Amino acid sequence: MKLKIVLLGAVLLLAVAAASAADVAGKWVAQMPSRQGGTSETTFDFKVNGTSLTGTMSGAQGDPAEISEGKIDGDNISFVVVRKRNDMEIKMLWKGKVSGDEIKLTREFQMPAGMGGPGGPGAGGPPPGAGGPPPGAGGPPPGAPGPPPAIIAKRVK
Repeated sequence: MKLKIVLLGAVLLLAVAAASAADVAGKWVAQMPSRQGGTSETTFDFKVNGTSLTGTMSGAQGDPAEISEGKIDGDNISFVVVRKRNDMEIKMLWKGKVSGDEIKLTREFQMPAGMGGPGGPGAGGPPPGAGGPPPGAGGPPPGAPGPPPAIIAKRVK
């Protein structure tokens, strides 16, 4: 009898955990900021298997790129997209919070060694081990980039 109660409790717990995970399977569209100051449309086609997230991302960059290392944790998602340009690989780390039919996403670029840019060596910051601003110095210096802007993806119905 105790075994049946324990098994029933475990089944109910799994059902509650599955129900609390964000429902992200399907197509989502976002307007991405472009270098020219406008926007371009990007489509995410998410596939879900438990707490694993896969799929593709397509848009102005050309062919669809595979989504890898995807995870769902409640209403939070994270995944990686790697784009190849010439002989370089640019890795984009995505994080998002799901709220109904919207996902508020941020992305961080990891550039190849020596390329600079956000997330890569030579990014214009202090060399490794040089430390940051002195204690009590406040936030970043004037003109320094702030946090990445949020990108809103909307579910395609």
